[in-house]
Amino acid sequence: MEKKLNDKKNSEPKKTYVVPLIALKESVVFPTHTVPLFAGRAKTIRAIEAAEDQDLMIMLVAQKEASIEDPKETDLYTVGTLGEIVQSIRKLDVQLSLAVDSKFRAKIKKFLKTDEYFLVEVEEANPVSELTPETQELMKKLRDLFSEYVNIYKPNLKENVLTQLSVIEDPVKLSYSIAPYVNPKFEEKQALLEIDNCKELIIKLCDLIQKEIELFEVEKRFKSRVKKQEQKGQKDFFFNEGIRVLQKELGEKDEFRNEILELEEKLRAKKMPDEARDKTEKEIRKLKMMSPMSAEATVVRNYVDWMLSLPWLEYSDDFIDIQVARKILDEDHYGLEKVKERILEHLAVQKLNNKIKGPILCFVGPPGVGKTSLGRSIARAVGRNFVRVALGGVRDEAEIRGHRRTYIGALPGKIIQGIKKAGTSNPVFLLDEVDKMTVDFRGDPSAALLEVLDPEQNYTFNDHYLDCDYDLSKVMFICTANQLHTIPAPLLDRMEIIRISGYTEIEKLNIAKRHLIPAEIKEVGLDPDKVEFTDEALLKLIREYTREAGVRNLKRTISSLLRKIAVLFVQKDSGVTFPLQIREDNVIKYIGYPPYKQNELESIDPVGSCTGLAWTEKGGELLVIEASVIPGKGRLQITGKLGEVMQESAKAALTYVRSRFSLFGLPKEFFDKVDIHIHVPEGAIPKDGPSAGITIATALVSALTGIPVSKNVAMTGEITLKGTVLPIGGLKEKCLAASRVGIKKVIIPLKNEIDIEEIPAKIRDTIEIVLVSHCDQVLLEALEVKSLEEFAKVVEYFKNQKELLFDNGKRDTRKDQSPVEQEETFQRMTC
Repeated sequence: MEKKLNDKKNSEPKKTYVVPLIALKESVVFPTHTVPLFAGRAKTIRAIEAAEDQDLMIMLVAQKEASIEDPKETDLYTVGTLGEIVQSIRKLDVQLSLAVDSKFRAKIKKFLKTDEYFLVEVEEANPVSELTPETQELMKKLRDLFSEYVNIYKPNLKENVLTQLSVIEDPVKLSYSIAPYVNPKFEEKQALLEIDNCKELIIKLCDLIQKEIELFEVEKRFKSRVKKQEQKGQKDFFFNEGIRVLQKELGEKDEFRNEILELEEKLRAKKMPDEARDKTEKEIRKLKMMSPMSAEATVVRNYVDWMLSLPWLEYSDDFIDIQVARKILDEDHYGLEKVKERILEHLAVQKLNNKIKGPILCFVGPPGVGKTSLGRSIARAVGRNFVRVALGGVRDEAEIRGHRRTYIGALPGKIIQGIKKAGTSNPVFLLDEVDKMTVDFRGDPSAALLEVLDPEQNYTFNDHYLDCDYDLSKVMFICTANQLHTIPAPLLDRMEIIRISGYTEIEKLNIAKRHLIPAEIKEVGLDPDKVEFTDEALLKLIREYTREAGVRNLKRTISSLLRKIAVLFVQKDSGVTFPLQIREDNVIKYIGYPPYKQNELESIDPVGSCTGLAWTEKGGELLVIEASVIPGKGRLQITGKLGEVMQESAKAALTYVRSRFSLFGLPKEFFDKVDIHIHVPEGAIPKDGPSAGITIATALVSALTGIPVSKNVAMTGEITLKGTVLPIGGLKEKCLAASRVGIKKVIIPLKNEIDIEEIPAKIRDTIEIVLVSHCDQVLLEALEVKSLEEFAKVVEYFKNQKELLFDNGKRDTRKDQSPVEQEETFQRMTC
């Protein structure tokens, strides 16, 4: 009768299912169990989400190699278990914890989808249960062996497990119920799951359990022999314990001895390289022979503490997923598209190579643009711990390599201290302000960093305090700096420079709305629906209350404004109704008058004055340069707190102008009869650099010829004696400054053409960028003269206009004016 039932069951068509699939690492799930699983890979999470959207059924299959992060079809076994998701909990944005009730064994018929996640067609494939006398005898043997196995390895499970197994009559179900409790190799578990015959399944499981029991007997005999060999050590231990008990009975305390025993216990449990272990054991032996009151004992004790607290062989698991990394970078930072793209390239190479090689990333940019927070986002994207070390002001080589223990109060260097703080040997390690290290008689800390940042050397980094090698090769180092010229060339050679320029007004506006305002509202304790900022109000804060490339001062200004509002909210009789809207016209009411005034264009085309563009650490700025010609003896006077380079640039510009005197319609001896004064306003602020050369030359030509300079033109470029225009830096920031005040045309060197792509498209649409290679071209654009041949005619025209102005009955009204005053009057009236 039993045989007929089995034949009938075999003849029934096998059921098929279309379900998502999860690839498991070194894990085999058997039917009839509810198993907890942890998902971190993006493909796995998408498969779980797809199952939740359908009927919660999911296929669990082991992958052949656990080291493969993105397995293909050929990397998976074809036999697994079909289960139902009974619970799922999202721990982080990229991690899931779930419980799956495994139903039955299944085989993969074909893969239907492999790109976003695995979707497979499977068929039910449980072995046929055969209740014959032979299988019943095998089931009895299996229960007896498992009972013995539980007595040895899992005594706490004995009553509970055996009671449940005693009522199972199905041989296949019994085998699958016992299999998870046995701990053979992964391959043996998979082979057990793939057995199709009921009888073979029970025999194989009995063999595995028998092997585990025999292994226990071997280990038992081995431990017995080892125990005999260690009798002397045990006697010493019991003797020491006896002394400790006697001291306790007598009321005495030996804290020093207890500390040593505690250190020895920590050392036995600590995973560390042999060199470090030997050195620590030697120091503990030395400590035993010392008096606890001696100064040397304190030094040795501190050293042992450091050795035992470092994460020598402890590493966090990487889960580099480019899509997840891109999402995290976009969440934490607005804009910076090129910077993000380079970071993703760096992470992609690491994922493919499975190791950290290549140059160290160095973020260079003005303060407040997000260099440090980018490092923190990278750590979050790769699942590593993050540690930051500030190098600003470090001037001692021992700050990096540590002090030798011969010094009082010696400590490891900042690198080892950072590793201890991180708690793993593969953190994301940010070296902040690497450009602000200095050198003195105690050594050069930047030279010590050469070994730290070199992947070919840092696997044997030797800290003076530890006096043994520490492997830094798996640490992801990132540096930040505000400028590059203070970083030594050998150190710079080990880095890949990623420049982060200042934000545009639109970027600052979006950063404030997305990040700064929500964070500051939460900081002061207000409800988000109680305060609303208009775009116009935020732009006023950006333009008139801050002057920076980043957003640090903007954050501080918004915080100050919200604190004022918090006072009004708490003060019930303030007369202010909430929700409160912050507009452009009421910003002053809450935080006072703005400290900065936005640069404004001249109302008329000026003579002898030209608008230049300058770069500062806070971003781009407009730089007005004035030139005036007065009767004299050919002297040049330069004022405005200009540096040496800028003064030399002014002299080069004057030489160029003098060499072109005939073009400008000036007599050859003209320069011997006048003095020229060049001035740059805001004289309290130091200014330097060569990029104002063409601006100075244009102002000089305008002052000498009387031709006004277009008020809608700004320029930047270095000039040579021949009038050649050389390239400059900071073009993006300079163009942002020009656009901010309404400049219509920006003149730049031809060799800066490759830098135009860095300028945001919205900015390029608002200004006309003119490329020039010679100062003659600059004059044509700025003075609005069509050709060089027209120059003399234009000069003659303005000269005649000047004579007519003072000869048509107007000279009498100004007869008391000096020649200089007459010149100023003429310039005002002709403009």
